[in-house]
Amino acid sequence: MKKTNPWVWIPTLYFAEGLPNVVVTALSVVMLMQMGLNDAEVGLYTGWLALPWVVKPLWSPFIDLLKTKRWWVLTMQLLMGSALAGIAFTLPTSFWFQGTMFFLFAMAFASATHDISADGFYMIELDEHNQAKYVGLRNTFYRLAVIFVNGALVSLAGILEHQLNMSVVYTWTLIFYALAALFIGIWLYHCRMMPRPADDVSSEKSVKEVTHELKTMLATFFCKFGTKETVFVMLFLLFYRFPEALLNTMTKTFLMRPTAEGGMALTPEEYGLAQGTVGLIGLLLGGIIGGVLVSRDGMKRWLWPLVCAITLPDVVYIYLSYTLDSNLWVVSSCLFVEQFGYGLGFTVLTLYMLFYSQGKFRTSHYSICTGISYLGLMLPGMVSGYVKDIMGYKMFFIFVMACCLITFLVTAFLKIDPEFGKKKIDPEFGKKKIAPEFGKKK
Repeated sequence: MKKTNPWVWIPTLYFAEGLPNVVVTALSVVMLMQMGLNDAEVGLYTGWLALPWVVKPLWSPFIDLLKTKRWWVLTMQLLMGSALAGIAFTLPTSFWFQGTMFFLFAMAFASATHDISADGFYMIELDEHNQAKYVGLRNTFYRLAVIFVNGALVSLAGILEHQLNMSVVYTWTLIFYALAALFIGIWLYHCRMMPRPADDVSSEKSVKEVTHELKTMLATFFCKFGTKETVFVMLFLLFYRFPEALLNTMTKTFLMRPTAEGGMALTPEEYGLAQGTVGLIGLLLGGIIGGVLVSRDGMKRWLWPLVCAITLPDVVYIYLSYTLDSNLWVVSSCLFVEQFGYGLGFTVLTLYMLFYSQGKFRTSHYSICTGISYLGLMLPGMVSGYVKDIMGYKMFFIFVMACCLITFLVTAFLKIDPEFGKKKIDPEFGKKKIAPEFGKKK
């Protein structure tokens, strides 16, 4: 059978994977804020939308029982396109909030399922060499989806509202109808262009067998180390990003709320440029540089500089909240610094999750790690608006900086081999290889 060129389907597949995630977690914040919700309500309701990504490891093993990975990818894309159209349809109605939340949650569930199916399809269609070869391509188009939503779409909403004098409701209705049309187009394209791997078949296992395997997988996840060290690992996964969890939604509202409410009063166009493009560039650069540093010197050598990098740049919000300097160059520079630091510091979490996931159920265990990490983002995020309303933006950002001590505390208990993450030369083949895992009993 003739192989389909990966360039035909990988870019669109991972653009389709990134787009709904950003719509649910970021674009919805901007829309709900402009539709009249206060910060406490925005934080609470958008926080709930992260739930499907928290619990997706529990249903991921059962996807193989029904149909193929390709079928799941296409079905979820159709469902997400329909959900986007549903949001657009309900926005002009009196029940817009209930309808919007229903369709956003449906899209979140479909997106989490699509993530599982798309990644599984990628591994089935490509051999190990090509999986490594095209990983940069898939990550690039995932990030392009982030730029498209946070940068282009938010800016477009501002243009429609301010320059064409459209109402907020009509503006977002058009945005979501356009997104629905785009996603249905991607679905139609994939129906024709996505390959049909011979190995992409439904599993022959029974539900009972899969349930037993799920129980075994969960049991082994919590038995990798002794009880005390496992508790430290779980605390690290939950609380490493605690300051980010508080900031995640409130920084978006802070940048766009009027100055009378303590915000920066950025227009959607300015927000799209500062947050959706300049900030994302800083995030990508930080991630790349963090990976290079750890690869060269090992994770233990750079652990505390990277932990400082993910926490200390949060001070830029204290500066912005006190000065309210809305100069776009100043705001963009501050967001670049914050996102660059986050990109550096996120390397620590990613590498530790990869390490902890080693073993028989590597993929499933990594998925559980990400689910626990998502839970650590979801719960504080749900109450972040209430905390901000009590304190105001200035004191809230100072409180977040104080909470950075939690990140330092949970990191201090990690046991890290000095050689972990470092590349060495294999004396037999003269090739680079990853240094031995850390944390093993010797």
